[in-house]
Amino acid sequence: MRIKIAHDARPQVRTLLFAAALTVLLWFVPFAELLTYPFRIFVTFIHEGGHALAAILTGNSVHSLSVAMNGSGEVYSTTGGLLSQLFVSSAGYLGAMAFGALLLILIRRTVAARFVLIASAGLILVLTAAYGFFSPLLHASLPSLFTLVAGVMLPIGLIAAARFAPPRVATFLVSFLAVQCVLNALFDLKTVLFLSSPLAMGVHTDAANMAAATGIPAFFWALVWVGIAFAILSMSLRAYAVSKNKPSQPDLPFEDPLEV
Repeated sequence: MRIKIAHDARPQVRTLLFAAALTVLLWFVPFAELLTYPFRIFVTFIHEGGHALAAILTGNSVHSLSVAMNGSGEVYSTTGGLLSQLFVSSAGYLGAMAFGALLLILIRRTVAARFVLIASAGLILVLTAAYGFFSPLLHASLPSLFTLVAGVMLPIGLIAAARFAPPRVATFLVSFLAVQCVLNALFDLKTVLFLSSPLAMGVHTDAANMAAATGIPAFFWALVWVGIAFAILSMSLRAYAVSKNKPSQPDLPFEDPLEV
């Protein structure tokens, strides 16, 4: 199948490809993880925020949200019925993938990058204040100091970029955030898939939570999440790459607009 990209999508696609290439390049640079560390923590906030939002939407209450220095995170919430548990457990990895896909679509639809950065900063602040600070206090536990520090510093950085960075730099930053959300979600799912195999019995993961709730092996749930994640990514890339001015044909995921 020929893969074509709409002419009006090519500037954004070049920016996206550069962000992806830079991400891959940094994997091979010693100590480059120090440069990408804030982005990793950002993705963890989005992951845990997905769990928290799913818990609230299913009528549960969130007791705390915490992010650790090593990039891991935890959300403690009440547990509802089976459907509630399935939704909450699935909302972490798929939420991070969906957020990255949303950033891709916003860039493609020429939403100003500074607005996207400010909205992202607001999201992190809300998660930190509501579930990283007030919820733990209301449930007689101490908030995580690192969560509070990271939950304030990240928004400050995003707002500063929105305020002072040139438009092209701000657009690249949004593209880089999108790439980080997508790639980290995929790599985390790869890790969960491995940890859910029979060779890694007893490891606690979101897939293990699904297995405990349903009796269906964790490996099955990890495979389902991988499939859904790739479906989300495929749909977002289609929306990202086709022309904004002409409808796309259903059998051509990437196409050029017809020339007159």
